[in-house]
Amino acid sequence: MSDQIKHECGIAFVRLLKPLSYYQEKYGTALYGLNKLYLLMEKQHNRGQDGAGIATIKLDMKPGSRYISRYRSMAQNAVADIFGYVQNKFVDIQNDTPELMKDTEYLKQNVSFVGEVLLGHLRYGTHGKNSIENCHPFLRQNNWMTRNLVIAGNFNMTNVDELLEQLYELGQHPKEKADTVTVLEKIGHFLDDENQELFDTYKKEGLSNVEITQKISENLNVAHILRRSAKDWDGGYTISGIVGNGDAFVLRDPAGIRPAFYYVDDEVVVAASERPAIQTAFNVQIKQVKEIEPGHALIVKKDGTVTQEMYREPSEKKACSFERIYFSRGSDADIYRERKKLGNLLIPQVLSAVKEDFKNTVFSFIPNTAEVSFYGMVEGLHERVRDIQKEALIGNKRQLSDEELNELLSMTPRVEKLAIKDVKLRTFITQDADRSEMVAHVYDTTYGVIKNHNDTLIAVDDSIVRGTTLKQSIIKIIDRLHPKKIIIVSSAPQIRYPDCYGIDMSKMGQFVAFDAAIQLLKERGMEQVIEDVYQKCKASLLLPKEEIVNHVKEIYRPFKQQEISDQIAKIITPAGTVAEVEVIYQTLDNLHEACPNHTGDWYFSGNYPTPGGNKVVNKAFINWREGNNQRAY
Repeated sequence: MSDQIKHECGIAFVRLLKPLSYYQEKYGTALYGLNKLYLLMEKQHNRGQDGAGIATIKLDMKPGSRYISRYRSMAQNAVADIFGYVQNKFVDIQNDTPELMKDTEYLKQNVSFVGEVLLGHLRYGTHGKNSIENCHPFLRQNNWMTRNLVIAGNFNMTNVDELLEQLYELGQHPKEKADTVTVLEKIGHFLDDENQELFDTYKKEGLSNVEITQKISENLNVAHILRRSAKDWDGGYTISGIVGNGDAFVLRDPAGIRPAFYYVDDEVVVAASERPAIQTAFNVQIKQVKEIEPGHALIVKKDGTVTQEMYREPSEKKACSFERIYFSRGSDADIYRERKKLGNLLIPQVLSAVKEDFKNTVFSFIPNTAEVSFYGMVEGLHERVRDIQKEALIGNKRQLSDEELNELLSMTPRVEKLAIKDVKLRTFITQDADRSEMVAHVYDTTYGVIKNHNDTLIAVDDSIVRGTTLKQSIIKIIDRLHPKKIIIVSSAPQIRYPDCYGIDMSKMGQFVAFDAAIQLLKERGMEQVIEDVYQKCKASLLLPKEEIVNHVKEIYRPFKQQEISDQIAKIITPAGTVAEVEVIYQTLDNLHEACPNHTGDWYFSGNYPTPGGNKVVNKAFINWREGNNQRAY
């Protein structure tokens, strides 16, 4: 998208099912797991650039030996920084005693991070402080091995207050109000409970404490712990965790909002937020990588047993459609096809807007993330041109002249790359007037391909959130090419509502579609609608979240989509623009046609998949109405 929105975190999990010596013998390195974890994280670096972290656990270490290692970084290239730190652990060995690099038992006993269970995380901070303490994995420590817990996840909970209250009732005193802390402590509490129940049972059987410790490790019921922990969670989440003994899990929310994929063979169990990362790191085919089912947890016991167990009843699947439009990398085979389809489905609207005038229309895209949708549009445009040519040749009752025939056969979409982001340019000046001038030059353009005051320019974007980059930079630059008309085409529908499941779009005032609807209400003397919605939203806060409905939908109800699109065009048009500016948006029906398995469209429709979503959108409207610039959950 042309606007910069922070979004999805990412996870990477690796569990080696063989002894480290196996990987040394087969792959020539004891660091096989670390190498694969690095690849999984690098191939998902799009999912987090505010920080990263890894944690590893060594199996079957003797008491008194360190078996958990963790390192987190907020460096500019956090993943490289982390693995540079890990690599330094081996420098002296490589220089002084290189033969020990093949001694897997020595490395496991003496070098940090050489373990069989590995967890990585890439962080995009959606709220709160951006400090090392906010970077995953989080660690809950205890002298009992089976009470240690490491977690990392891609999630936001809408009901943090409720979850905190439950922790207070359990007698806990969390150190801060954050969903990560509440999740860690909730799982940790029931992990402690499970340990105590098993301890009491085996103690009654007369076993020694040492024997009991082993029995607890063997019989820890991870699915039971997760069922008790997640009973009241409301949000979108993929959460991975490791217990100190080596038991591990990756769980996915009941609506399947956040993505989670896994791969298993006789050597390794892998999980990640994106499928292509697994395919690339392990050179496996798409059909070998599976989705973790909504409401289920992939569980890997310390003995290597792998199961997928339901920890909570799945609801209607509402997998995030924005993953397909923008957030996930387009190298996934299905996502690539879906993005092309999104572009293709826009063709009737686009050709209608230019009256099928291929001769005087130039097709392009901004920014690079819209490129795949653009390819889909171009393919469809070529098909339409062939249809026009076929109709003209077959349907024409007279013989065409050579000139007419040449003109017909030379018809083709004029496709150009016009807007190019100058990644080297930095807006280092903070004074508003100076900074505005600098922002206008973040994109460069290609000159000499637009016929002055004659051509219409079609520019495809994957989505439009705030519209500020379009107004401050892109349209200004494109207008210098002197087109007659500029049509900005969004492959996503109008973003009207905030997200509360892990994406940094939590405030009503961020959305240009909302701004347009408010302006239209005011222009038409319908301000009472704003006040009525405000009062309804305030009243809804007194209701149980299960009874709350999305009252903000009433803001948009008086208007057709095109009316809002036309108002958006006015908002994003900078002063002094010569060309006429129009905006075309994808329809919801087309979105569902292109992405049939990812129907989570609450950003566009306001249909939230959990009760907490309705509470959040109403609170977001209240915050906007009261001038309170903070997130609503």
